[in-house]
Amino acid sequence: MRQTGTYITSTTLGESFQAFVPKPLPPESPALNLALFEAKNKAAELALARLTGVAGLAPSVDWLLYSAIRKEALMTSQIEGTQATLVDLFDDEAGFDVSNSDDVEEVTNYLQAFRLVQNNLRDPNGLPISVRLLCNAHDLLMNGVRGSSKQPGLLRQSQNWIGGSRPGNAVFVPPPADQVPQLLSNLEQFIHDEKHAKFPPLVKIALVHAQVETIHPFLDGNGRIGRLLIAALLEHWQLLPEPLMYLSGYLKQHQSLYYQRLSAIRMQGDWEGWIEFFLEGVESAAMQAEQGIVAVASLIATDRRKLLESSRATPAVYRLFESLPMMPRFNVEQVKQKLDTSFPTANAAVSVLEALGVVVEVTGQKKNRTYSYRSYIDLLSK
Repeated sequence: MRQTGTYITSTTLGESFQAFVPKPLPPESPALNLALFEAKNKAAELALARLTGVAGLAPSVDWLLYSAIRKEALMTSQIEGTQATLVDLFDDEAGFDVSNSDDVEEVTNYLQAFRLVQNNLRDPNGLPISVRLLCNAHDLLMNGVRGSSKQPGLLRQSQNWIGGSRPGNAVFVPPPADQVPQLLSNLEQFIHDEKHAKFPPLVKIALVHAQVETIHPFLDGNGRIGRLLIAALLEHWQLLPEPLMYLSGYLKQHQSLYYQRLSAIRMQGDWEGWIEFFLEGVESAAMQAEQGIVAVASLIATDRRKLLESSRATPAVYRLFESLPMMPRFNVEQVKQKLDTSFPTANAAVSVLEALGVVVEVTGQKKNRTYSYRSYIDLLSK
């Protein structure tokens, strides 16, 4: 059986426990047999290529990204226990009141952290994928939410653990804090060292994600940072031109197996089981995203046809309709600002879309009315 790390005895508050220190990547003794993953890796890469192709046929990549990034943010946060929904997120962005605002804030923090990483990677003068960049992302992720008191943006200075009430009865104890900087330095070297080019990029991403989860470098937010890194590496290694896929949906759907596979690396040295699970997840998530794009494009085409067949559809109506995928919850005042027009013109445009059954009014009030592109939101929420 392969050893993927060593247990060392550590002490906190007078209690001794066993902390796990992972070996540097790549796995050795035995080394990974890359031929084992050839078929699954090829299937996953083809699914990503098809997703990229279908996205190129969509009328607007912007509205694809708008929904995909938010679904990823939502799902990765739900894995950590948040209860926010897509409607909550859309309402918050529209400036409407939401009941679980704390959960929504966690999701929006993830969006900001992801944008920070993406902007750095796309900027010639930006930071590369590095410990420093992950710390900067973590600072945004934890800002003002659960865990904001747990050293946002800083590598942990104390012992953490998973499960249980203390390290002595925990399900898993990551490495002691003094080992974290060197472990992350080794990981950064693995990501950028050309001598590891023989590993297919998706296999490397699987290895990196699991290693981050095992190191658990922060006091909180480790899972979200680890999954954010997946999305960043997909673009960094040119597997996707844009974050069109929401892998966290698959990981949430198979959450127990997700944790079991990560645990089996540490307990049984089973890197192979984790990599196969990850590759299957990428293929499934890419196919799901592709189907979602086709379904949304079909819905928008159907609704656009309603406008084409209506004698009441003015230029303002068309402009409002084209804005809906990135403004699925709104009021008339927001339409007025979006279209840079008068209130009566904005109100008339909304009324036409409501009469055509494209949008629905959701408050039942005479004043302060709120509208929803409900069929679109329902499709994204599946």
